[in-house]
Amino acid sequence: MSNTSKPAAKISMFPISAAIWHKEKDGRSFYSVTFQRSYKDEKGTWQNSDSFGLGDLLLLAKIADQSHSEIYKLRGTDRETQQSDE
Repeated sequence: MSNTSKPAAKISMFPISAAIWHKEKDGRSFYSVTFQRSYKDEKGTWQNSDSFGLGDLLLLAKIADQSHSEIYKLRGTDRETQQSDE
Protein backbone atom coordinates (compact mmCIF):
# COMPACT_ATOMS: atom_id res chain seq x y z
CA MET A 1 0.00 0.00 0.00
CA SER A 2 1.50 3.32 -0.98
CA ASN A 3 -0.04 5.13 1.96
CA THR A 4 2.52 7.20 3.90
CA SER A 5 0.50 7.04 7.12
CA LYS A 6 1.18 4.39 9.72
CA PRO A 7 -1.05 1.33 10.09
CA ALA A 8 -3.43 1.20 13.05
CA ALA A 9 -1.94 -2.20 13.95
CA LYS A 10 0.55 -4.76 12.68
CA ILE A 11 0.53 -8.52 13.08
CA SER A 12 3.48 -10.68 12.13
CA MET A 13 4.43 -14.34 12.09
CA PHE A 14 7.61 -14.52 10.07
CA PRO A 15 7.67 -14.48 7.09
CA ILE A 16 4.04 -13.29 6.78
CA SER A 17 2.78 -9.98 8.14
CA ALA A 18 -0.40 -7.92 8.08
CA ALA A 19 -0.95 -4.18 8.34
CA ILE A 20 -4.37 -2.96 9.47
CA TRP A 21 -5.30 0.41 8.03
CA HIS A 22 -7.86 2.83 9.48
CA LYS A 23 -9.90 5.21 7.34
CA GLU A 24 -12.73 7.56 8.18
CA LYS A 25 -15.49 8.63 5.84
CA ASP A 26 -18.64 10.54 6.70
CA GLY A 27 -17.88 10.18 10.40
CA ARG A 28 -17.57 6.38 10.23
CA SER A 29 -14.47 4.26 10.73
CA PHE A 30 -13.42 1.60 8.25
CA TYR A 31 -10.57 -0.89 8.42
CA SER A 32 -8.73 -2.76 5.71
CA VAL A 33 -5.83 -5.20 5.81
CA THR A 34 -2.83 -5.72 3.57
CA PHE A 35 -0.69 -8.85 3.75
CA GLN A 36 2.91 -9.40 2.70
CA ARG A 37 5.52 -12.13 2.68
CA SER A 38 9.20 -11.38 3.30
CA TYR A 39 11.93 -13.30 1.49
CA LYS A 40 15.57 -12.99 0.50
CA ASP A 41 16.33 -12.58 -3.18
CA GLU A 42 19.23 -14.24 -5.00
CA LYS A 43 21.58 -11.47 -3.76
CA GLY A 44 20.56 -12.00 -0.13
CA THR A 45 18.58 -8.75 0.06
CA TRP A 46 15.27 -8.79 1.91
CA GLN A 47 12.26 -8.21 -0.31
CA ASN A 48 8.48 -8.22 0.19
CA SER A 49 5.77 -9.77 -1.94
CA ASP A 50 2.00 -9.88 -1.88
CA SER A 51 2.04 -13.30 -3.53
CA PHE A 52 1.70 -16.46 -1.42
CA GLY A 53 2.52 -20.08 -2.16
CA LEU A 54 0.96 -23.28 -0.89
CA GLY A 55 3.32 -23.38 2.10
CA ASP A 56 2.28 -19.86 3.14
CA LEU A 57 -1.48 -20.36 3.20
CA LEU A 58 -1.97 -21.80 6.70
CA LEU A 59 0.14 -19.04 8.26
CA LEU A 60 -1.67 -16.45 6.12
CA ALA A 61 -5.00 -17.81 7.41
CA LYS A 62 -3.80 -17.54 11.02
CA ILE A 63 -2.71 -13.95 10.50
CA ALA A 64 -6.00 -13.16 8.76
CA ASP A 65 -7.85 -14.59 11.78
CA GLN A 66 -5.78 -12.48 14.18
CA SER A 67 -6.35 -9.42 11.98
CA HIS A 68 -10.10 -10.03 12.16
CA SER A 69 -9.94 -10.14 15.97
CA GLU A 70 -7.77 -7.02 16.11
CA ILE A 71 -10.19 -5.07 13.93
CA TYR A 72 -13.04 -5.94 16.31
CA LYS A 73 -10.93 -4.63 19.20
CA LEU A 74 -10.16 -1.43 17.28
CA ARG A 75 -13.85 -0.96 16.42
CA GLY A 76 -14.72 -1.37 20.11
CA THR A 77 -12.19 1.30 21.01
CA ASP A 78 -13.67 3.55 18.32
CA ARG A 79 -17.15 3.14 19.84
CA GLU A 80 -15.87 3.86 23.36
CA THR A 81 -14.09 6.98 22.16
CA GLN A 82 -17.16 8.14 20.28
CA GLN A 83 -19.39 7.61 23.33
CA SER A 84 -17.02 9.51 25.63
CA ASP A 85 -16.93 12.42 23.15
CA GLU A 86 -20.73 12.78 23.29
